[in-house]
Amino acid sequence: MKTLTVRLPEALVAQLEAESRRRKLSKSDVVRERLTATGESRQPALLDAIADVVGSVEGLPRDLSARTKKYLKSTGYGQKRAR
Repeated sequence: MKTLTVRLPEALVAQLEAESRRRKLSKSDVVRERLTATGESRQPALLDAIADVVGSVEGLPRDLSARTKKYLKSTGYGQKRAR
């Protein structure tokens, strides 16, 4: 296993140390676990952060995310305007 030196903010180091003591693991083990965590485990937290605004805009097409370019083009977005 290779060694990597990283500088971290004091608040993050304090969190790592506290978790390390609580779980009776080394700080390196805690860091390795956090680094190897899959994106799937982080995804719900991101969704939770914006869940209250998802679907809050009315009047948009249901397939907007799949056909974004078509809808932007139909509104004239990206075309040069007369000055």
